[in-house]
Amino acid sequence: MRIKFSAAIPLLICLPLWTAPVGAHHSHGNYSLQEYIQFEAEVREVLWLNPHVWVQVDVTDENGEVATWALEGGSISALTRRGWAQDDLQPGDLIQVRCHRLRDGSNGCLLGYVTPPGGEEKEFD
Repeated sequence: MRIKFSAAIPLLICLPLWTAPVGAHHSHGNYSLQEYIQFEAEVREVLWLNPHVWVQVDVTDENGEVATWALEGGSISALTRRGWAQDDLQPGDLIQVRCHRLRDGSNGCLLGYVTPPGGEEKEFD
């Protein structure tokens, strides 16, 4: 009986390590997920990296003031499955955005949908 118990010790030690990656993804609690905002923006930069693609855009408000926004998209693999390619959005492109704004009101969104120039709205999360 003693041999069986001692053989189980390494398994018991390693079990939490195997399951740790499951809880590693962060929540989207910092975004207002109950509603979308929609606006037009000019692409400043696209950061095609994992774990999330980021799009930096310039947004002009009703007073003509320009503000830079950070838009958090999905992972590269999720966007590729939805038909996006790395060069679909380029600096200078005017895009339509539908996203979940940051709860604190700062200039950022969790991207839901993007309409590229001359294209149709596609999911970007």
